[in-house]
This record gives sequence, structure tokens and C-alpha cells, in this order.
Amino acid sequence: MGRVIGLRCVSCGRIYSPDEVEYVCPRCGPIRGTLEVLYDYDDLKKNLKVADIERGPLSQWRYLPLLPVSGSRGLPRLRVGWTPLYRSKNLEKDFDFGELWLKDDGLNPSGSLKDRASQVAVAHALEKGREIMVAASTGNAASSLAVNAAPEGIRTVILVPEGAPRAKLAQLLVFGAEVYQVRGTYDDAYDLSIELALRKGWYLRSTAYNPYLGEGKKTVALELAEQLRWKAPDWVVIPVGDGCIFQSVWKGFRDLHRIGFIDSLPRLIGVQAEGCSPLKKAFFEGKETVEVRPVSTIADSIMVANPRDQVKALKAARESGGTFISVSDQEILNAIR
Repeated sequence: MGRVIGLRCVSCGRIYSPDEVEYVCPRCGPIRGTLEVLYDYDDLKKNLKVADIERGPLSQWRYLPLLPVSGSRGLPRLRVGWTPLYRSKNLEKDFDFGELWLKDDGLNPSGSLKDRASQVAVAHALEKGREIMVAASTGNAASSLAVNAAPEGIRTVILVPEGAPRAKLAQLLVFGAEVYQVRGTYDDAYDLSIELALRKGWYLRSTAYNPYLGEGKKTVALELAEQLRWKAPDWVVIPVGDGCIFQSVWKGFRDLHRIGFIDSLPRLIGVQAEGCSPLKKAFFEGKETVEVRPVSTIADSIMVANPRDQVKALKAARESGGTFISVSDQEILNAIR
């Protein structure tokens, strides 16, 4: 594992020891006080070599020296990560790009990139001796947790908003999760998951509030760099709901840059639905947090009115020299067809 030396608040900058705080900065609270996992980068730069990574297993655990878990209680057994990267020459012609690559995380066990976070969460829960995990989700994150926790014998409690797709609920039940529909939105389910975790001592697998989830998601950036022969792409385009994947991709590239594995950093483009684009609005208005308004889109997996990783996501866009864009529901449907 990477030696975690602290957890830094993204707003006030205070650094906590990993044993001092579990989830968010107590001074800044759950939105402004999300935490960034810090490693001993000097030690990693001195002692970790590219060859060490390349000798690792063909899964995200090849990046264990850059992750906050040791595997002392065992690592989740399903294979997650090291998914294909395809070059799309047809799209290159259509849009006049030099090179366009597509990362296919649909080959992960639950069919989602979120398996990367769930595996780190499960490993972390095992190391802490937690036997129950709770999460709020519109479907994908919950399915991911249920699939990855089941082989390890961990009980999962999932809170979903009313209207969550039935197909996603069925997947949860197949893997033995306890599923509860919350009368309200995803944001209501999210707040309830935090309350249950803190009150009952369950391990929380809800994005942003738990700083270790982003460390799992950042492995997609580590893979992209390795698959491109340890070079960062010029741009990375990412769909955005809560903002956790977006900021995690930036964190992954920054970690590699800090230890000398890559020479440059990419610019990020976050894509939101027109009917739910609070981060885009805040970005162009120069704000550090979003204004919460009613939202509506067919893209249920990214329909988040109050993105929980908003501070990190907005910082990632600005630090990378990137931007946010939005697309209409009709454009989404046209792309699917």
C-alpha cells in the first residue's frame, strides 16, 4: 500500500492524521470539507519504479503502492480494472481528431467504473473490521457495492430514491443486498446513508463523503497513462454527476506526475445533462460551490442536484485548464442510437 501521511481538507487546508478523522473535515462540513488522501510522495518517487507496477496483477491492484489499503485482511477477489482502451478511428474522422481513445469499464464485474471505488471500500472495511456497509445510489454504485461485497461476506444496505430503474434494483437483490427505497431524491437517500453510518457504525460507501472512494476511481487514470506508454492524454472527457470520478481522474494524473511517472497533465472536460448541470453553471460563474435547484433528465445516473464532490470537481476543472459542457436529453438519445 501507499503510506498515507494525512487527509487534507480541500477548503481550509488543515491536514488530519488517518486515525483522527474518518470521513470529512469537522470544521468545514460535508460539502466544503471533503478530504484529499495524501501519500509520502518523496518516498514513492525515490523507491517506486515503473517496472514494479508493470509486474503487478492485471487488475487495479497492480497500483497497490498508490492506494490507501494494505490487503492485510485480504483483497476483494473479483477482478476489477485493467480494462481495454480502444482507439476509435471512425470517430477521429467524424470529428477531425488526431487520436481518440475510449476506455471500456463495462467489463468490470458490475459493468461500471464504480467497481474501482467499491473494491477499495470493501478492502478498507475489511481492514477496519466492519461487517456492514451502507450506500446511497441511483443504481450503479449500489450494484457495484453489492457485487463486490457479496464474495467477502459483507452485508450491504442500499438506499435508493423513488423511481430508481427496476433493472438496477433487480441486480442489487440478486447479490443479496438489503434495498430500501427512500421517499425523496438521491440527495435525500445520500443524507440518510450518512446518518445511518454514523449512528450505527456501518462503513459508508457514499461518494465524496468517504475520501477513500476516489482513490479507487483514480486507478482509471493510472491505467490510461500506463496503456498510453506512461503518457498523459491531451484531454480527458468524463460524464459528471456527483463529481467524484471527475476529480479522481485529476487526482490520479497528479499523483503520477508528482512521482515522475508522467511528464505532463491532461485537461479535463466534464459533461453534464442540460437539465442537470449545476457544476457547469458554477464553473462559468466562477463559484466554488453550486446553487441547488430542481433538476430533470433521462440520464438518471448523473442526475444530482447537489454534487457531493463539487469543491474538488470545480478545482479539478480549473487546475487542469479544463471546462464543463452540457448536452440535451435528445442528444443523449441520438448518441445511444
